[in-house]
Amino acid sequence: MAYRLIGQRATHLALLLGSTFLPLAAPATGLATVVIEAPLVLPPELILAKHWQAGLAPSDFLVSEKLDGVRAVWDGQVLRFRSGRRIIAPDWFIAALPATPLDGELWLQRGRFDELSGTVRHLVPVDADWRKLHYMIFDLPGEPGSFAERSARVVALVAATGVPWLQAVEQRPGSDRATLQSQLRQLVSEGGEGFMLHRADADWSPGRSDALRKLKLVPDEDARVVSHLPGKGRNAGRLGALLLEMPNGKRFALGTGFTDAQRESPPAVGTFVTYRYRGRTTTGLPRFASFMRQRSAE
Repeated sequence: MAYRLIGQRATHLALLLGSTFLPLAAPATGLATVVIEAPLVLPPELILAKHWQAGLAPSDFLVSEKLDGVRAVWDGQVLRFRSGRRIIAPDWFIAALPATPLDGELWLQRGRFDELSGTVRHLVPVDADWRKLHYMIFDLPGEPGSFAERSARVVALVAATGVPWLQAVEQRPGSDRATLQSQLRQLVSEGGEGFMLHRADADWSPGRSDALRKLKLVPDEDARVVSHLPGKGRNAGRLGALLLEMPNGKRFALGTGFTDAQRESPPAVGTFVTYRYRGRTTTGLPRFASFMRQRSAE
């Protein structure tokens, strides 16, 4: 598939897509014309988490903090979002990464996801911003052995690299359910999101996995924006609620959790948002749902 674009942004887009591009003769406007050959970009194979379930034994798992970051997969040559799109990182960042494939999160700090998201999506990376973040590694895609064994290799690999912004996600053995819940409440009180729990004996296998679980005090999910519902009273003339469609096709209105700025400029129709909720109705809709943020398109 080829696209004919004009100007410097064409070159930036080609880099973003990981495409090849061919400069043509400059037209009368004096702007360079670029034909971009855009290959089909497939998402990388990843392990995806399910929600924690009552009855599971925390002692079977290794536990880590659920980082509020952007998933980033390194295949040994290219750094990509989970969608498969290339992440345009500074040359010094890419040059320091090992040849071994890595799975992790680009992370800035608790509560600074929006700033991080802006940094990693610039078509021209800003060095000063990239030097603030870390690449937190939690797995080695496709590697043999149990998760406990892979985690040990992550620690050794990161130490051998000797780059301060490349770090291994801390994994600790799970204990009992009461201790896990106490630790979760403490983490949330400190500004954390929750925990990721990965079975210590699990082999690497891509897809939605029983071996990888996420645990939060208040669960969250994603849904697609179908339309904007007008506001009333103090919200007259701006967003009142988002009409959302869940993956199962059911729809509901989400009207709380928005700032004034978000009501003035709400997430676009067709994008996905993340919301918190507490339980479900008898028809399966989320109860007490509250907007968290627009989900990354990656």
